[in-house]
Amino acid sequence: MDGTGNSTSRKRLFIGLMTGSCALVCALLALLWIVPYIGLQNLHPYAPLILGILLGIIFLLVAWAGLGLVLSIMVHRPLPFTGRVRGLTIKLLLPLMSLLGRALGFSKEDIHTSFIKVNNELVLRELDRFEPSKILLLMPHCLQNSRCDMRLTYNVDNCKRCGMCPITGLLALRDRYGVHLAIATGGTIARRIVKQKRPAMIIAVACYRDLSSGIQDTYPLPVFGVLNERPNGPCLDTTVPIERLESALTRFLK
Repeated sequence: MDGTGNSTSRKRLFIGLMTGSCALVCALLALLWIVPYIGLQNLHPYAPLILGILLGIIFLLVAWAGLGLVLSIMVHRPLPFTGRVRGLTIKLLLPLMSLLGRALGFSKEDIHTSFIKVNNELVLRELDRFEPSKILLLMPHCLQNSRCDMRLTYNVDNCKRCGMCPITGLLALRDRYGVHLAIATGGTIARRIVKQKRPAMIIAVACYRDLSSGIQDTYPLPVFGVLNERPNGPCLDTTVPIERLESALTRFLK
């Protein structure tokens, strides 16, 4: 089960970019120690040693972050401290991975989709099951039919359940399992919803760009991402496979 599909190429891309990003950071740390080494001796005899120790600690942390995450992905089970590693990846290494990937000719969609896929696998391994009241289904407003006049952002129950868009099926899913359901028009409203609902985890539907930024914004709150489908292009009458969403939901429900 994965909200982004089953292509192993996405996982390989993530592993490659993660390894390359960590190697770049480690090389930069080594350079920061080597370049001023001679000058630091004039400041204090122990200055190069102290700087070397500090940079060495950071070097080891970055190396373990990359190696630990890659090994966790390859052995299909969490390793010690990999929960912290996921945070380092989300907050620090993803921007560097994006720059490296673009420099190597990969598209933003490929890079971010690979990140979402790996994030989902880590969330699946790390998390237990929750009461329905602790799970939030967070949807983008572009799922709503563009010709509909009802305002659903502040109250999804304003929906008339006409069946013209996926909101009808999402409401049925909410009613069946007793979870929270909300629609957001952007990051600010999404953060407000999360603050109000205070979920233990989020199952979010969005495009690859919004999912990636949402996972970053809400960390350490875990987010399982499901990519929406865009038959009419971005941000217009998008859809979501309800069966895939329900499969993810039942995995996390007690």
